[in-house]
Amino acid sequence: MSIELRLLATVAFRGREVTAPRLRNLIALLADDLRRGCGTDRLVEGLWPDEQPENPAKALRVLVSRVRAQLAADLIENTASGYRLTLDPGAVDTGVARELAARGAEALRRGDHHGALTAADDGLALWDGGDGDEYGPVAELRSRLTGTHRSLTRTRALALSLAGRPAEALEALRLLAAEDGHDEEVLLELLRSEAATAGAATALASYERYRRRLRDELGTDPGPALRALHRRLLRGEVVRKGVEHEPNALLGRANDLAAVTGMLTTSRVVTILGPGGLGKTRLAQAVSLDSACDVYFVPLAGVTGHVAHEVASVVGAGDPLHFRRPADVVSGIVNAIGQAPALLVLDNCEHVLDSVAELVRVLVSATREVRVLTTSRAPLGLSSEAVYRLPELPLATAVELFGQRARSARPGVELPADVVAGLCRQLDGLPLAIELAAARARIMSVPEIAARLDDRFALLRGGSRDTPSRHRTLHGVVEWSWNLLTESSRSAMGPLSVFPGGFTLSAAEHVLGAEARDILEHLTDQSLLKAVDTPAGVRFQMLETVREFCANRRDDTAVDAFLAWARQFGLAHHEAVFGADPIASAVLIEAEQDNLVRALRYGIERHDGATVASAASVLTSMWLLASNYDMTEAHVDDIGYVLAHYRPDPEFVEVTRTTAAICATTRFMIQGPRAVRSLVVLKRLPPAKPDTLARAAAALLCGEADTGEPLLIAAANFLESHIRESELDLPGALAAARTAQEQAERAAPWVQLSTRVRLGELCLHEGEIDEARHHFTAAYELFPDDIAHVAVSLVHTHLQAGDLDAAEWWLDSLLGGAGAGLDTDGGTPPLGVQAEILLARGEIEAGLRVWRDALRVLDSHGGTPYRVRSSGIDPWLNEVEATVVVAHAQHGRLDLVADLVGRLPDRLVSLLRHPTADPSPFLREFRVWGALLLAAGMAELAHRPRHAVRLIALAERCCFLRGHQPTMSPERARQAARDADRVAYDDAVSSYATLSRAELRIAALEELTHPDR
Repeated sequence: MSIELRLLATVAFRGREVTAPRLRNLIALLADDLRRGCGTDRLVEGLWPDEQPENPAKALRVLVSRVRAQLAADLIENTASGYRLTLDPGAVDTGVARELAARGAEALRRGDHHGALTAADDGLALWDGGDGDEYGPVAELRSRLTGTHRSLTRTRALALSLAGRPAEALEALRLLAAEDGHDEEVLLELLRSEAATAGAATALASYERYRRRLRDELGTDPGPALRALHRRLLRGEVVRKGVEHEPNALLGRANDLAAVTGMLTTSRVVTILGPGGLGKTRLAQAVSLDSACDVYFVPLAGVTGHVAHEVASVVGAGDPLHFRRPADVVSGIVNAIGQAPALLVLDNCEHVLDSVAELVRVLVSATREVRVLTTSRAPLGLSSEAVYRLPELPLATAVELFGQRARSARPGVELPADVVAGLCRQLDGLPLAIELAAARARIMSVPEIAARLDDRFALLRGGSRDTPSRHRTLHGVVEWSWNLLTESSRSAMGPLSVFPGGFTLSAAEHVLGAEARDILEHLTDQSLLKAVDTPAGVRFQMLETVREFCANRRDDTAVDAFLAWARQFGLAHHEAVFGADPIASAVLIEAEQDNLVRALRYGIERHDGATVASAASVLTSMWLLASNYDMTEAHVDDIGYVLAHYRPDPEFVEVTRTTAAICATTRFMIQGPRAVRSLVVLKRLPPAKPDTLARAAAALLCGEADTGEPLLIAAANFLESHIRESELDLPGALAAARTAQEQAERAAPWVQLSTRVRLGELCLHEGEIDEARHHFTAAYELFPDDIAHVAVSLVHTHLQAGDLDAAEWWLDSLLGGAGAGLDTDGGTPPLGVQAEILLARGEIEAGLRVWRDALRVLDSHGGTPYRVRSSGIDPWLNEVEATVVVAHAQHGRLDLVADLVGRLPDRLVSLLRHPTADPSPFLREFRVWGALLLAAGMAELAHRPRHAVRLIALAERCCFLRGHQPTMSPERARQAARDADRVAYDDAVSSYATLSRAELRIAALEELTHPDR
């Protein structure tokens, strides 16, 4: 429950401060007893202590009414004797403060130092910002909370000291000890903090002063805990056995160090878990060095039995051979450590896990203040254990580590940033692997090291002489874990290592069988797999280093099992993307994308038609849904070749149809009508009712358009609308789009979305703004995640309608509620609409800058996936270029894009001279030319107005793309032309009105190449 009423630092309700003194006092009096409230007599006495009004009851009612009117009508309710606040204690900071004080004290009692500190900090924060100038009931209420404040302060100070932060605790402990000189719990932590910060002598002096005062006042001695600490202080410094100082800085582990230290304040046993080479031992050493209590560090890497004997030797319990019984060894360890706080670190426990777990269990039961830190590749499995899974190094830290170690190996080594970053990614962020790779810089360049990582186990060997022998090679690190596995787990690692993108339990069950669950649990416990929560559910991931190790040990049966999974996955999900819940299906398929691409490549290499059809059916469906056409284009030819030589069994007919239909459709959309093998594949398949999108597309591609099936009619008219648009017949395109939308009313959501968006685009072009808004809104409401970015279209719609506030609201929605701030990572559509909003609001320089940023984003990627190779036209890039030029021309700032303006005529001439052969109707080539013609015309208005207005007239006749408004507004272009040379413009419009498309292209070329005719 959130705090609604604040009284400790200020008087405010739901963030609104109450400034009137009597209203503040009224609320304070009522807050003193939330359950019963306050009687009328007590309220009058508290509010008017010196002189009461003539009618106290009426005056009180007036105040209550004011509170209700200003804050909330239901904040105060009447009782039989007076009034009360209608708030629970958890909604008032005074109640929260008391609750936090109790919670902190209880956490401290349980040994949960982190929890106690959190509660205390949260509680004390409630007093932050108070001015201390209050009087009357507010001041009295706060005075009654003084004890709560002291309790929180005490809890915080004790928790800081017990958590190993003596410097932060010291001053508060001194103040608390001065207030209550007999609080021995405070005195104990004060002495420990003084010893840790000022030295043992200071702590001993404080102890002696207390002892004498206690003897003089009460004739007694300090308690046993203080006396035990006194004896330890007399012995000397804190014990640190087996703890080694760092040979170099520990990079990137500050958060991990804080996390493990914090866990040791709340848990008796903490295990740092992770695969070999991750830096578990280094982190444990760092925790040991930071600890304020005695530390015993016991390395177990070379121990094969008698773990208790090894621990006894380190802690100084005597010669283990002198103990008669195992229990005597444990008793010796307990006696040697003593009852004072201590940290026992057991390093590298995975090979003696059972022995370590039993010893730790007994030690935790036999001691109160001993805490145990272990490092292992597998957890102990104790109820007292908290596990910290040490993550891989973040990329920036991995790069820094590689640079440091490489420069140490060869001071002048060159470190190309992109190569180093890629190398560190390949090495999984494993510090050991990174250090071994950096050591190779003595004799190799960084690019050479990166190039040889395909055989990382041969490359990464050696290491420094102070490295443990098991860490001298990367192969040895992984092999250590491999040898600890059961035979069934080793056998499972082969098939699992084929999955490059991780896998689900279901996938593992497919390749491993009924034992999968137990095997995954064992491999995860051994840190060879990592379970990760994802939007598609829990997935298991394997480090690339481990995958490569296993790949060297697997045979073809592992790949066969993987491909069988891929075929089954494709059969199960190939229709789901265009079904009733495409979002969930797309999330599921996207999670498996890397695996399915690997299966597709295996299938292509093996000429395995069933695998290619199954994997490609789900991949190409997802890519089509996400408009990721270049991914499909990259595989179309290879897929077509395999499927052209494949005769599917009945089980695989539909995945083959889906794959062939989407491959042919994608090639048609991007490159135009082409002879592709996918069409041959489709015509060979048995006919099927066109009741799914893939079947309807297949039927349409095969020329079967007269079945009367609504979905097929919708698909045919959807295509017809694009054909009509490419022919510059916009009314015909609009009519076809309306038919497609009507026929798709009961189709799957994705089909409805596509037809709605298409119809909305054409309505917007024709100025039917209300209808466009209706269709875009309906499309947007189909999917809560806006998978097709319909919000961009809604921004354009409201911009064209002149409703800037609504446009800005939709832009904010598009950017995830982050506001319409510049976000160059968001891609061109968000930048484009933001630029148009800025220009429409009169923020010209900002708007032009954002348009240049949008163009820079596209240029930095070398264009877009929609570029047609044969002609060089890139519709998206060309539209942005045209809009950038037009916007700068409209505001007299062409100097800012002079290079683009200079290149524009030659580029346009080239495009017109080399039109796309058999262009796709989705290309809208004439409309792209029109946008570029408009840009060329606007750039020339000031210099050659007659030539410029003819170009603008040509642009209009080509139905130039006008999505980005107000910049690309036809009315604005028309007005600019008329202002420049009305007669020439009207004459050009008339002369171009009846030209065919072929004649238009020639006329445009003629105007561009002979502008002064």
